[in-house]
Amino acid sequence: MPTLRLLALLAVCSLSQAAEVKYDFVPNFLGTPPGKAQIGNGHGEIAVDSAGLIYVSVQEKDAGIQVYGKDGKFIKALALPMSLHGFVIRKSAEGEFLYGAVLGEQRFLKAKLDGTIVMEIKTDAFPEAQRKQKGGLKLTNCDVSANGDIYIVDGYNQSWIFQFDKAGAFKKVFGGPGAPYGFKNTHKIFVDNRFSPARLLCLDRGNNRMLYLDLEGNNLQVIADKGLRSPSSASFHGDLMCVAEIAGRVSVWSKEGTMVASLGVNDTKGQTNTPRVPPADWREGVVTSPHGITFDNDGNILETEWNTFGRVLRWNRK
Repeated sequence: MPTLRLLALLAVCSLSQAAEVKYDFVPNFLGTPPGKAQIGNGHGEIAVDSAGLIYVSVQEKDAGIQVYGKDGKFIKALALPMSLHGFVIRKSAEGEFLYGAVLGEQRFLKAKLDGTIVMEIKTDAFPEAQRKQKGGLKLTNCDVSANGDIYIVDGYNQSWIFQFDKAGAFKKVFGGPGAPYGFKNTHKIFVDNRFSPARLLCLDRGNNRMLYLDLEGNNLQVIADKGLRSPSSASFHGDLMCVAEIAGRVSVWSKEGTMVASLGVNDTKGQTNTPRVPPADWREGVVTSPHGITFDNDGNILETEWNTFGRVLRWNRK
């Protein structure tokens, strides 16, 4: 009996601590490029580098990646492809680089933070079976592990996950629509280094679930498959994970897989999972279609939306 009481007390303490993860919405944080009323067509990702600069992908000619300062003011645009649907910024012994999946060109790129491309994985490097599947490749996101291995997902077609080595040589393919994965619109994937060994987080949007695989594509473990709003992107800071849910929510999760914060919830019909909500209908602190998300270096949350005008929201950790 004392043991049961102790376990109950620990559980209550754990939930109490989880409830203390709170955020304040920061209105009108991000500026716009000179001469523009809005950021521009958003169907991509957002990331923060080690210096705190903010990178936002924009799907308009010559827009590339927009770079903003910690204060939200526009600094410059990097000359990178306009269909950079998913990207991450990762630091290694070699330096700090942007790794991106170019949806419109079906290739992967690695670039310096000034936009200089230093490596590519072109379409013909992917296995023939996936290249020639109906609809071809639809690469939506990528990440890189500690040993330099590159993981790229075919999220807008059959949800295959491709593994390459750090030099860009193909290693294997796993995932897809068949058993045991049953993937459907696995929109983005990320290497989760909160665990040892690291895990591969899969945002299996078509099945409305989040799950883990090991870095070889095995040991499927579902984190959540109920109550989600179509998880589309994620980021990690300390023990926390934030998730962009395209059907109208930003959520924050503990390392143990418990949701500890719910932000920007939108229950208005016709205002979620759509790029067509005009600025006149935007509400402070209320999301429309969260598509990309990142923690900054202090644990604050930045979220970019699927929106033809472009929209980025920010919540600061209390």
